[in-house]
Amino acid sequence: MSVRIGISPIAWQNDDLPDLTAAYTMEQALKEAREIGYTGVERGQRMPHDTEGLKAYLDTYDIALCGGWCSGNTLVNDAATETAAIRQQVDQFVALGSPCIVYAECSNTVQGKQDVPVNKRPKLSRDEVLAYAKKLSEVAKWVTDRGMPFAYHHHMGSIIEDEDDVNWLMEGSSPEVKLCFDTGHLLFGGGDVMATLNRWGDRVHHVHYKDIRPNVVAEVRANDRSFLDAVIAGAFTVPGDGCIDFQAVTDALKAMDYSGWIVVEAEQDPAKAPPYDYSKRGYEHILSVCCKAGLEIAD
Repeated sequence: MSVRIGISPIAWQNDDLPDLTAAYTMEQALKEAREIGYTGVERGQRMPHDTEGLKAYLDTYDIALCGGWCSGNTLVNDAATETAAIRQQVDQFVALGSPCIVYAECSNTVQGKQDVPVNKRPKLSRDEVLAYAKKLSEVAKWVTDRGMPFAYHHHMGSIIEDEDDVNWLMEGSSPEVKLCFDTGHLLFGGGDVMATLNRWGDRVHHVHYKDIRPNVVAEVRANDRSFLDAVIAGAFTVPGDGCIDFQAVTDALKAMDYSGWIVVEAEQDPAKAPPYDYSKRGYEHILSVCCKAGLEIAD
């Protein structure tokens, strides 16, 4: 079994904070990511939106599509409305051989609202999450039947943020609802990274290696700052630059025969953390922990 290493272009091109990365281009992101050694990239909003255009664009940089964000509204939509809304992206990702769509509920998230503290994110009860999970399963089954794995992204500021939320979502959903396991979001949300990974390893389909700086996270929480404020302040960073034990995470992935993508997603201020330098640092850390774990990396 082997894994592949990809990256989100968010360090060079932040869709939520475009002014933060105005000095960088998507072309630079793909060129530099490939030079470092990454073989895949998640889709960014400043890439071509049509399928043929996106394929040609990625081919230019000899890099694969290794997933991409899908803004979901299942909480407020019925399944038919939701599947119609995401059909184009699902069909595009099937055509381009993506390993999954990375789906997150965005109907009431506060992640993109800089004037709303992340502490004020919407919180559902267990019964409400279980009901949502049942509804979400219909969408996931439809996506899976079209040939595209469905990986749910627990995310800061959203209804599925902390460890309980993830547990309830997995408990209440069908096997078609896979997990995009994100180390940084889970720890920022107060969750136990290893306990969650070990509990739901059979549902993990896609992995984000995202590190955090705990002192920044603590300051954001204590002062009721927003998710976007947290990004600007440096709450997130590449693996090996924060506090998460990625050797333990990688050892667990090896033990469960994980064979998907490991994707670096580390948005921060490029003036403080130059994207090339930090992305290279993250890549080299992944090479190191995979080597020690005996987890083979595919070319």
